[in-house]
Amino acid sequence: MRTQVVIVGSGPSGLLLGQLLTGAGIDNVILDRVGKDYILGRVRAGVLEQGTVDLMGKAGADARLASEGLVHDGFSIAFDGRDHRIDLAGLTGKHVTVYGQTEMTRDLMAAREAAGTSTLYEVEDVTLHGFDTDKPFVTYTKHGVTGRIDCDIIAGCDGFHGVSRRCLPAGAMRTFERAYPFGWLGVLAEVPPVSDELVYASHERGFALCSMRSMTRSRYYVQVPADEQAEAWSDNRFWDELRNRLPRHHAEAVTTGPSFEKSIAPLRSFVAEPLRFGRLFLVGDAAHIVPPTGAKGLNLAASDVHYLFDGLRDFFLEKSSAGIDAYSERALARVWKAVRFSWWMTTLLHRFPDSSDFERRIQDAELDYLTHSQAAATALAENYVGLAF
Repeated sequence: MRTQVVIVGSGPSGLLLGQLLTGAGIDNVILDRVGKDYILGRVRAGVLEQGTVDLMGKAGADARLASEGLVHDGFSIAFDGRDHRIDLAGLTGKHVTVYGQTEMTRDLMAAREAAGTSTLYEVEDVTLHGFDTDKPFVTYTKHGVTGRIDCDIIAGCDGFHGVSRRCLPAGAMRTFERAYPFGWLGVLAEVPPVSDELVYASHERGFALCSMRSMTRSRYYVQVPADEQAEAWSDNRFWDELRNRLPRHHAEAVTTGPSFEKSIAPLRSFVAEPLRFGRLFLVGDAAHIVPPTGAKGLNLAASDVHYLFDGLRDFFLEKSSAGIDAYSERALARVWKAVRFSWWMTTLLHRFPDSSDFERRIQDAELDYLTHSQAAATALAENYVGLAF
């Protein structure tokens, strides 16, 4: 088989890149080690920056997003028994849209199928070859039969544990990482959300987040130790803990019910540099991970796609390599700003087990400063709605 671009990974970044390439008339094939049902069964983030929404429109996959996405003009930070609203629209003129990553993935899959573009699911032994030459290729096995795809470009969109980054030779990249000593215990439940907008709570018992997927489906989180087990938490225990961490008016508004998904997500910051290795380009979680506190993970993957698509379009249609040559530098400049913001929000809102009294007071002062300084609130809002591509 021969194509122009092989995309490894059919998560939202791989599907979005593939759909943009198809729309530009650039041939591409997507490979994934798992099947569609498994991919659509994964529960992930759902706060989209306007840049991500615009890319979905450019990909022709935004019909449901436009009709079902929840536009949020602000969010609240709760502490000391009260909460303070960050007026995103008033401070920046922009907003965010709540729309589940699973639904975004479903929309992109449907658009790809409608376009008749090739996706190979449940392939094994994916191996990248010759990406340090101008004739890369990818091999794989499916149902015991070995396949080969020759191409011009390989896009590694296969996540943190994927093969793309792991196939690089020793010393080819530099990595930066910080693991946090806690995780987020999250539940999904068919109950109305506690508020029309997200509520981020900082409490002496730990962080909590009240979010939603729709006006009838809520997503809630509480901070737990890194070694905690989800099985140790009954629904009743979770609801009690969540309400303990919220101001009274929010706690009283919590509607409880049986959860249908419960899991613990570890928190880490991770960046790999560079993002280009000859004809191989890393995208999204294959290259960087951020804590979910600032809602940046999916949006960073989308901005990577934006930069890479621009470069590939010029490479194939204009015969210019300037865009792909600049991809790593352009993408990483935005990545590091988002890593900083996610680290800052995580540090601001969570309780660290080894924090001193001094550090607790600094957190309190920072939260108080946000409630009284328009400049501080504007800086938060500007980063939350997303920096320009």
